[in-house]
Parts: sequence; C-alpha cells; structure tokens
Amino acid sequence: MKNVLVVDASPIFSEFLKDKFSEEKIEVTFIQDKLDSIPKMISMLPDLVILDINETDNPAFLLDYLQKIKAHPNASRIPLIATGPVMDRKEIALFAKFGIHKYFIKPIKFDFFFDSIGTILRTAFSMDTTPCVLDIHCNGNIIFIEIAQGLNREKLSLLRYKLSEIIEKTALDAPKVVIMMTNLDLTFVDGLNIELLLNNILANHKIQNKNVKILSFSTFTKELIDGHPEYAGIEVVTDISHVLNSLVDSSSTAHVSDLITDRILTNNDTESGGSIEMRFSTDTNAPSRSEQLAEGVDPYLKHIAIVDDDSVVLDLLASTFRAKRFHVDTFNNGVVFLEAVTEKKYDLIVLDIMMPGLSGIDTLMKLKELPEFPVIFIYSQAMKKELIIKSLSMGAKQYFVKPQKPEVILNKAVEMFIAPAKK
Repeated sequence: MKNVLVVDASPIFSEFLKDKFSEEKIEVTFIQDKLDSIPKMISMLPDLVILDINETDNPAFLLDYLQKIKAHPNASRIPLIATGPVMDRKEIALFAKFGIHKYFIKPIKFDFFFDSIGTILRTAFSMDTTPCVLDIHCNGNIIFIEIAQGLNREKLSLLRYKLSEIIEKTALDAPKVVIMMTNLDLTFVDGLNIELLLNNILANHKIQNKNVKILSFSTFTKELIDGHPEYAGIEVVTDISHVLNSLVDSSSTAHVSDLITDRILTNNDTESGGSIEMRFSTDTNAPSRSEQLAEGVDPYLKHIAIVDDDSVVLDLLASTFRAKRFHVDTFNNGVVFLEAVTEKKYDLIVLDIMMPGLSGIDTLMKLKELPEFPVIFIYSQAMKKELIIKSLSMGAKQYFVKPQKPEVILNKAVEMFIAPAKK
C-alpha cells in the first residue's frame, strides 16, 4: 500500500487530504513540525512527502530544512511536493534545486494537484470531470454559493472544507447560506448530487437549515427538499429579492438599497485565501498559476473593457488594471462600446448603469445577444433596488456601488477571472 507523509498542513487541509487518500486506499501520516519530520521520513520511507509552507516560515530555516533532506541518502530519494503562498520565479527555481518536484500555490486547484500526486505514486485518482463553475464568497454573515453549468461531485465535496475555512476565518457563529443555481435545469438524475451538495453544507454544525436559501427555477429541487425531513426549513425560491429581503435584518439601515448594495452584492472578502480552491485547472484548460509563474508568464494577462461616461473613473480604473499588465480599452458610451465588442472578445466588462443615451441596462440587453456572454461587473452610482436586481438577473456577475478604491475592482476581477463566463 502506498504511504504519504504530510508535513505542517492546517487542520482543515489535513481533514480533506485524509478523506481523499482514504478513498484511494492510500495511507497518510500527518506531522506538525518540520524538524521532527526528517526522522519520520527516514524511519517510514514514504512514497511521497507533501510539505505545507506557511507565509510565516523563515526562508533561511526553510532552505536549511530542505538542505538536510537533500543531504540524507534515504530522505533525498523520497519525492517531495510543496504547497504555499505566491513566490517569484527565482524562489520556485531554488526549490527545484532542493528536490521539490512541484510547487502548488494556495488556494490549490485539486485536479492538477492530484494528477501530479497520481503520477508520482503511479496511481490514477478518480475525478469527476463534469463541467461545473462553483464560486463562493462571504459578505457579513452571509455566504453566497453560485453553481453554473453542472454539478461536479469533486467540487461539491470540496465545498464542505471551503465552507469550514470561510466560517473559521470570519468567525461566524450563525452563517446564512444562499445557493444560486438559476441556470441549472435539474431533474431526478441530479438527485444524488443535490443531496451531496446539501449534506456537505449542513455538515458544518454552525449552519442551520432555516438559514439556507436556494435560488432555483427547478421544480424538482423543491420537490426533493420537501420530500426529505432532514432538509426541513430549507427554502427554495425563484425571486432574488425574496432571498435578499428574507435573510437580512433591515432594521440596521433606513434604506433598502443601501442594505442590498453594502451588505449583499458587494463582496467584502476580497481574498480567496485558505488552502481550498473551488475552481480547477481544467476549467480554463490553462496551466496552473505556479507553472506560469515558474515560466515567467503573468497568468492574469486579460482583456478588459471599461464603459463609463465619467472620464475620471475611466482613467483611474484603466491605470490600475494596466499597472498589473492587463490590456484595457475604455469607452465613454455604450454605443461605441457595442460596435467594438462585436469585433473583439473581452474577458471582463466594467459597466456603468447611468449613462446618457444608451444606458447600462440597454447595453446589457444587447450583450445578451452575443454568442459568448462575457463576465460583467456593474460599477455605478445607481442604488435602486430594482436596477440592482435587474442587472443581476440579466447576467451581471457583481454589482459595486461608486465610489470604490480601484484596487477593490481589480482584486475582485483577479479572483474571478479563472472561472468561465456564464452563458
């Protein structure tokens, strides 16, 4: 039987690895001290060592630790992969000299991660390849889970651990969960996957049934929920405004529009963070970010269109994105933009709602006619509840109320670029 030694992994990451390796009949041993791990390697001679590097690890200590492994004739033969924070090309190249086969930047894309482990262990890990976009973010005490294209059992299983990371990180006592599946046409064949989704969400004892809302047009989903006593209290609705109004205590503000934009639609968790990534490398058929960084390639080189009649906003956003090596085109009205978008594909469109002539809503309607719908961010002073809900229902990915620091828009764009645009 294959044996893997995991060094310094977080409790949540360890729990996930333990479950996954158990499924594949691979023994896994955990140790929480790097220095103590060297005698452990020598005594057990594992088939693979997974080293978890933390941002707080002293670089000199880390290199000394790796040098001790390399210097020992038995330990040096053991394949070693590492996970950790973003590092530059030189640091990753230095790791390779010390025998690290692969370096995975957190949050880890686990399809690529287990493919590499399988190659080393000569074991084929079973992976569900169903196309699925699963995004998760937290605002206040509300966790939003958006699922599109399909239900992938690997991602549904990962959700359990990602939720635990978010709840632990934000110290939530009674989190509320909104599951958005409006573009999934679900039938009885999806029943087991829907149960897997709900069971992994409810596995966290802090999440109560009454605080879970599902936004779905599928009648089967509602029938399944109603037919399972263990899901009693979970509500399935078709109206986003009903979800927003039912989850948030409006007594904290006199303006419903402020309530929706400030506490719901603007993501206040701009860091992806943690060990768990809900997107896979195969979502984009692109190399992992660690591979691209190692090759000196910027993985976030994308094409942006900014549509706003405010020249100051245009200049600020354009300069912020260009400083990070994005390609940026600016447009001061919707008409000129729509002429350009028929000839050029954009990865992201930052769109104002309140523009003279062709409004942002009208522009959105025209964009819906495109063969491939891009990722849309609304960035506007418009705070009417009806406009916000209409923008989201027409496919806008996020709604930001002006003014925001340009870095807020940039960070959110970087976070979401690797997820395919909705169709």
